[in-house]
Amino acid sequence: MVGSSEERLLEKVYYDNCPGCIQNKKNECTRGIPYREFFFVWLIMFATVLPVACLFPFLYFMIRDLKIAKRVEDIGFYAGFVGASFMLGRALTSTVWGIIADHYGRKPVMIIGTITVIIFNTLFGLSVNYWMAIITRFLLGALNGLIGPIKAYAIEVCNKEHQALGISLASSAWAIGLVVGPAIGGYLSQPAEKFPNIFSTVPLFKWFPYFLPCLCISLIAVAALISCMWLPETLHTHGIDKEVESIEASTESNKKEAMGPSPLKQNLLKNWPLMSSILMFCIFSLDDMAFTEIFSLWAESDKRFGGLSFPSEDAGQVFVVSGFSLLLFQLFFYTRLNRLLGPIILSRICAALSIPLLFGFPFMTYLSGPILSVVVNCASLLKNILSVTIVNGTFILQNNAVPQDQRGAANGISITAMSLFKAVAPAASGAIFSWAQKRQQAAFLPGDQMVFFILSIVELIGLIWTFRPFLGLPKK
Repeated sequence: MVGSSEERLLEKVYYDNCPGCIQNKKNECTRGIPYREFFFVWLIMFATVLPVACLFPFLYFMIRDLKIAKRVEDIGFYAGFVGASFMLGRALTSTVWGIIADHYGRKPVMIIGTITVIIFNTLFGLSVNYWMAIITRFLLGALNGLIGPIKAYAIEVCNKEHQALGISLASSAWAIGLVVGPAIGGYLSQPAEKFPNIFSTVPLFKWFPYFLPCLCISLIAVAALISCMWLPETLHTHGIDKEVESIEASTESNKKEAMGPSPLKQNLLKNWPLMSSILMFCIFSLDDMAFTEIFSLWAESDKRFGGLSFPSEDAGQVFVVSGFSLLLFQLFFYTRLNRLLGPIILSRICAALSIPLLFGFPFMTYLSGPILSVVVNCASLLKNILSVTIVNGTFILQNNAVPQDQRGAANGISITAMSLFKAVAPAASGAIFSWAQKRQQAAFLPGDQMVFFILSIVELIGLIWTFRPFLGLPKK
């Protein structure tokens, strides 16, 4: 009798009115790639990321025009608070949005987050004073909590064979958004000055010179909001079946011996596989954000200070090449590599390769002409591919460390921690870069060699973290 009961437990039970069961059954029956769902996930993530960085090309001029800074030297100080307000808002609410997604579904959180982009990104472009800009950016980060849940959704909308592809598409949308966003902000801000033949006759764009890029991004978010209507819900909403409950009670002693304690009620903060993968994510995110900040400063600084003397368009071109090459890598190579090596070994290899690559950047100053351009673009492309591969691996580890009904909260905790680390990275890297610029004649690691050496040390710490006992693995 017990044997037959255990066999019944092993059988998969699907509930007709449960959206999670309906999706799981569809995943079991459909072996192909869910192209439509993946495209909509990519579009929603892309629309969400665009506002994050679109303001950086015009933020300096926006703060100047808002006349909050009494001196030119103070513009950067006030601009920093506008950039930080978004991360602060996201850090304060990401975990809450993850819990909401676990209780009420992924789809409502995605819809609310997309509506938030439409409203508050548009209002940011219409800011008439400094505090309006601060508040709209803060609310944009605080009310848009879909980044964590959508990463859980990306692996729930497909079978296990395609989970790595789902995660990589979400990551590629993030990477592409961080490239396209600044491009939109840079090209479309102050349109009445840049394109007088088209926009000089429209008073709105004269009164609000930074509204057009925000409007364009909000229109992309409208398309993403419409796509939400076709997305299926993946959260399980059924209760516990009484018959199954009684069978579980009768075979509890046998199951405990074979399977150990159930993780369903486990406190997330005590789940070491989850927390260790989140810490791994934060370490590499800190290094990646610091590299992005330092690379721009280093590439545009004068050669006599150890930089490359790149004009802003050349530095921007490097990011564009890296961003679109990342998309090709995610689509055609990442899934195969992950299937071959697994997320942990692949992350270790990428971290190990990143260390000498980072330390080699300052020596590119000895090159010039086309060779310099080719080497810098190739090195930046390789660094971004290695970084996004590691991040993809941490996403997979995080989602595999918890059951489905805790993935939203788990990803919320991850985004909260990552936001705090990414808020620290630009300020810390800028201070280190300024300090390094003043020690060009030092005997040990002069100038920017020290900056990239410190980045290599952070990468080494991340590499060490991929091994036991630092990185915990979920029980199979």
